[in-house]
Amino acid sequence: MSFCSFKGGEVFRDHFEVGMYVCSKCGHQLFSSRSKYEHSTPWPAFSETIREDSVFKKEEKLGAYKVSCGNSSLKFVPKDKVDGQ
Repeated sequence: MSFCSFKGGEVFRDHFEVGMYVCSKCGHQLFSSRSKYEHSTPWPAFSETIREDSVFKKEEKLGAYKVSCGNSSLKFVPKDKVDGQ
């Protein structure tokens, strides 16, 4: 489990459209919408990253991680646009 506390990421807390969450700065693929779940934090939460090294993870409490990709924010790419980033 991981909590995603990217700067400005809270806009995606209640966002459940099918697609991919990427770094808004470099476009690096971070999370699939399939791994997103509802959580009581003010940020979006994901159960796994696209790849093991997709993000830097810092455990904040047992099983809950603060994750980051540099100092960038999240960007959502709808499923029909994923291949054409």
